[in-house]
Amino acid sequence: MSRVTRATINLTALKYNLAIVKKSAPPQKIMAVVKADAYGHGMARVAQALKEVLSEQDAFAVASIDEAVMLRAVGITNSIVVLEGFNSSADLTLIQQHNISVVIHHISQLILLELQAEQVKNIKCWLKIDTGMHRLGFAPDDVKKMYQRLLNTGVDTDIGLMTHLANADDRGDSKSEQQVELFNQIVSGNPAETSLANSAAILGWPTAHGHWVRPGIMLYGVNPFVYSTENEANKLAATLKPVMTLSAALIAINKISKDETIGYGSTWSCPEDMLVGVVSIGYGDGYPRHAPSGTPVLVNGKRAALIGRVSMDMIMVDLRQQTDVKVGDEVTLWGDGLPVEEIAAAADTIGYELLCGVTRRVVFEYKDSE
Repeated sequence: MSRVTRATINLTALKYNLAIVKKSAPPQKIMAVVKADAYGHGMARVAQALKEVLSEQDAFAVASIDEAVMLRAVGITNSIVVLEGFNSSADLTLIQQHNISVVIHHISQLILLELQAEQVKNIKCWLKIDTGMHRLGFAPDDVKKMYQRLLNTGVDTDIGLMTHLANADDRGDSKSEQQVELFNQIVSGNPAETSLANSAAILGWPTAHGHWVRPGIMLYGVNPFVYSTENEANKLAATLKPVMTLSAALIAINKISKDETIGYGSTWSCPEDMLVGVVSIGYGDGYPRHAPSGTPVLVNGKRAALIGRVSMDMIMVDLRQQTDVKVGDEVTLWGDGLPVEEIAAAADTIGYELLCGVTRRVVFEYKDSE
């Protein structure tokens, strides 16, 4: 292989993180979120690994019908919930064929169900309530009416009720408490199963656990909180293990003189005569182009700094603090020993975006052992 750029996916770490979910929210059922190709980790392999440690009563959550059909194609027999629901009668056919559960969040979906009575019998549905996210869901005052209309369409009478918390990643924000309180008021007296909690709420908002929890980013070993304050939720989040390690190799080591500049735009000047390493990764692989000089990498497990602009295929790193370094040595961009959250903060983005952005010219390797 001429270019060594890989994403190593640690399925043992994935299962460990699921155990943290179970520890944090017993005895709730789990809806493991594997949308967006399992946050860039490879949906098929991730779902198959999770299936080994989930119960038959647990479920998977995806964004689209296509993702749900893909899961069925790789042998996933658990319930699959499509968080964005459906948009057409053709979708309803696939939902029936593949025994897919759907979220109903808009009147247009409800009308389609009412018009397609023969196609909707016994479909499992979740009714989404907008408690303050203002993205998807029915307004609180409309919920009882919409619930009854949905029940009258002939779908499975076991209709779940769900919402989504807008600011659960900030333990200092009171909006989550307000949303949970509003949700509980709306569903009071309804025996339906409920789901509110994303990763941050699983760890930090026990009042939001409901009957089902929906772990997403925490499964992949990323701290879901925006601030690393000292509390039990953050302590538990800190025990999560990164599932993806993105790595490349040194393909050149150059001696560059003092005051010479590095890379496109000549944005970084050498403060002294120094060794500069060239690494086989760039924005064409999903490394963030806007990562600034100083963003950390690991060279043979030891920290070094990005210098100059990120190119399509390569980055340059400062090797002044390295010893016994040579062409071919491994460079870690994020993952084991270097949290993706740290790289995201340096690049003024979030870990979710970096993980989802790894491109398919990167070789994915899966391991299921320490």
